[in-house]
Amino acid sequence: MRNLRLTLSFLRRIVNQGPILNTRTSLPNPDILRSISNITKSDKEIPAWIDASDPNTLSDLTDSFIVYNDFISEEEETSLMNELEPYMRRLRYERDHWDDAIHGYRETERRQWNAENNSILKRVSDIAFPPPTPKLAYVHILDLEKSGVIKPHIDAVRFCGNTIAGLSLLSTAVMRLTHDDDESKRADILLSRRSLYIMRDNSRYLYKHAVLGANESVFNGQKIERDRRVSVIMRNEPDKNISER
Repeated sequence: MRNLRLTLSFLRRIVNQGPILNTRTSLPNPDILRSISNITKSDKEIPAWIDASDPNTLSDLTDSFIVYNDFISEEEETSLMNELEPYMRRLRYERDHWDDAIHGYRETERRQWNAENNSILKRVSDIAFPPPTPKLAYVHILDLEKSGVIKPHIDAVRFCGNTIAGLSLLSTAVMRLTHDDDESKRADILLSRRSLYIMRDNSRYLYKHAVLGANESVFNGQKIERDRRVSVIMRNEPDKNISER
């Protein structure tokens, strides 16, 4: 507490007196500078959408993963589903996936959208894939039934680049990120209905991601009611300089 008072006093002198260094003064005490740094770190707000195992994992993921709650409106969610549902309902839910990563799902890819939904996806693209980032032309639609799960996996680098962006429709869900080399480093991410998540760089390449089933969906000790969930996922083109780990 004494160091904090000294630090605040030091800061007030900077504000009230202007530059305090000249050719005959020394640098401030290193302990005071460390106190300033610690204030900055401790005051950094922890996003409400993440529950991490430790401070290093928290820092790693908040630097490379972000969630925008209420990115789309209820009307926009309805518009997207009105375009998707007629096709999706003709598909049956699958129990097996080519890499055993998903169970209880149906999926498709879509390139053409009506004008209203194209405008929604342009907003996603503008924030997740700013120029000159080349994004994949096809948007991935992944429909999980209520009991469906996405098992821990890292998307193959031969199929997409450093950024994955997803809209969450119809239901809130919990995504779990687990470090590929150290499973004690993990975090749960709350993906609220109508939110947008963007996963880049470290969170994309170094962490396996999973979507928990309805029975396992707990966030910060609170049970999350998960139902059928539709994800609208955009990715950028693969980076030819990155190979599989």
